[in-house]
Amino acid sequence: MARVVLLVAFLFVACGKQEATYEPVFSPHAGDGEQKEYVVGIHPLHNPKRLVEIYGPVVDYLNASIPQAHFRLEASRNYEEFDKKLFGGYFDFAMPNPYQTVRSLNHGYRVFGKMGDDELFRGIILVRRDSGIRKVSDLKGKKVSYPALTALAATMMPQYYLHTHGLDVNRDIENLYVGSQESSIMNVLRGHVAAGATWPVPWITFQQEHPEMAAQLEVKWQTETLPNNGWVVRQDIPFVLSESVAKALLGLSDTKQGRAILERLGITHFETANDAIYAEVRRYLEKFSATVRHIEF
Repeated sequence: MARVVLLVAFLFVACGKQEATYEPVFSPHAGDGEQKEYVVGIHPLHNPKRLVEIYGPVVDYLNASIPQAHFRLEASRNYEEFDKKLFGGYFDFAMPNPYQTVRSLNHGYRVFGKMGDDELFRGIILVRRDSGIRKVSDLKGKKVSYPALTALAATMMPQYYLHTHGLDVNRDIENLYVGSQESSIMNVLRGHVAAGATWPVPWITFQQEHPEMAAQLEVKWQTETLPNNGWVVRQDIPFVLSESVAKALLGLSDTKQGRAILERLGITHFETANDAIYAEVRRYLEKFSATVRHIEF
């Protein structure tokens, strides 16, 4: 009897109707001894339910493209849980944010690919249009939301931006780490904070799915860019398999089906990469740690 390797069947009530969300395709051979299973971890770009809906098709695509192996997507509740799994070597393959990517190199991983569209990897700071916030100093004494302490684009980069524009983020504001990109946006919308940080991909998605609510917000400031999220593989995984995974990910942009998957991710392509590409990120982290708040890397 086939073993179900990933069960995600969510039903929710919306507008008085029940809607079924993404359900992954299961391999008929998983667990029968014919294939080795590999765990794929995606850092908490979204809450677990939404992350599986969006990235489940990527893992299904890997299973269809590489029949000699079986891949299982595992979502994490939050950044802390993801970090524990990644730095403990639990994931076979993972897509961490650039900060986590740099740290993973000290925990038995190597870079073999990355998200494309580096112009999207930046922090943005949202405010309500009716907030009266005009300049960075207007945030003094107020609350600012972020997804998590270890989010690079959506937390560290906005904090560095505020720092370089005259705000002491450790004393002048109250920093709230609210668990997800969506939660950071909603905290601004509901007026719980004066400003909220995120990055372009979840903000674009929020605008598409909730245009009336998004119209109440505006991007007040945005940061510089850095290399986008990396793909890493544990160093004991066969090189030929990681090459097959890289080839499959790069090939997504070559087909109509693949481009539809990428569109849901909010990017146009994946691309090859190596450890050296993230040297720029390491330099940024050194600067951030020395001037804003101490971080491990």
